[in-house]
Amino acid sequence: MAADLPEIRTVFLIMMENHSWETIRDTNRCPYINQVLLPRASFAENYYTPTNNHPSEPNYIWLVAGTNFGALSDQPPSVNAHLTTNHLAFQLDRVGVSWRTYQEDISGNDIPDTNNGNYAVRHNPFMFFPGITSDFGYCTNHVRPFTELAPDLAAGRAARFNFITPNLTNDMHNLSPGSPSTRTQGDRWLRETLAVITASTAYQDRGAVFITWDEGAETATDPTRDGPIGLIVLSPLGKGGGYHNSVYYTHSSTLRTVQEIFSLRPFLGDAANANDLADLFQTASSPRLSLATGFPHGPVKFQVTGAEPGRAYELRNSTDLLHWSVLSQLVATDSVFELPATNSPDGDLGFFRLYSP
Repeated sequence: MAADLPEIRTVFLIMMENHSWETIRDTNRCPYINQVLLPRASFAENYYTPTNNHPSEPNYIWLVAGTNFGALSDQPPSVNAHLTTNHLAFQLDRVGVSWRTYQEDISGNDIPDTNNGNYAVRHNPFMFFPGITSDFGYCTNHVRPFTELAPDLAAGRAARFNFITPNLTNDMHNLSPGSPSTRTQGDRWLRETLAVITASTAYQDRGAVFITWDEGAETATDPTRDGPIGLIVLSPLGKGGGYHNSVYYTHSSTLRTVQEIFSLRPFLGDAANANDLADLFQTASSPRLSLATGFPHGPVKFQVTGAEPGRAYELRNSTDLLHWSVLSQLVATDSVFELPATNSPDGDLGFFRLYSP
């Protein structure tokens, strides 16, 4: 966890399509976004795609890898697959953090690596990594129909990281027959979807929703389609109240923030160079861990200060900063308490950290 981010437990990343911020902000085509969401949320006024990273597909891939791997097209996975484990899904798996992508208009009974009706595979970045698509069971366990999001939330089985893609009409891309605007379609979908997410325990217990657009529309003030585009954060831990800033961000910033939330290293691609989105959240008040007694003169104990009474805390140990073992755990009854390093390995004690599940 980054020092200046609060302790976020569950992430929802929602992707919208092909609109610059100027076409969303203060428009009557998006009444929910402007009249309800933005007054509750935090948002960025200076958020961009990586420079000249077009069309859609490179931006979706960038959001989970920090690079487009040199591909600047919307070609299917049969053409643009990337033989690498340098992506978010692999990192989440490696540290045991659950993840799932909810894609609207897929069946959930096959590997959705081709277009089908209003489902566009170019908007599903996980399909471009053969390490995911080559294993039917693994893939279908993680790539699920959007219709399963609400029951998963209601049953308390949501993943820690959730990548959500509407279909081509609900994401503001294609105009439905008789509809007044692609923006209105997406605005209505967001209203309905966020009502479900924000009513869930996963959101209310340290959840965070990130809403962004893949790229901008070609306008007089944004001829490159780089942006600014929208980036909205809705969270009990966000500053909210319509707070916004002019910090320069890109999709690399969103990726870096997700990596910081789940303590994933190394930073992927351009995420290493980006500003994170911490300014859109409340200032963290993380508990501190310090050595109380022990090594090399006896049993090791650590003192925790600044804890939240009623919260569970774990003392974890690692020798390589990748694999962590739980040494002891306790539900805090006070803001200051001690955790013993029971079952600590002999020899080099390595690294310790405090974790709250």
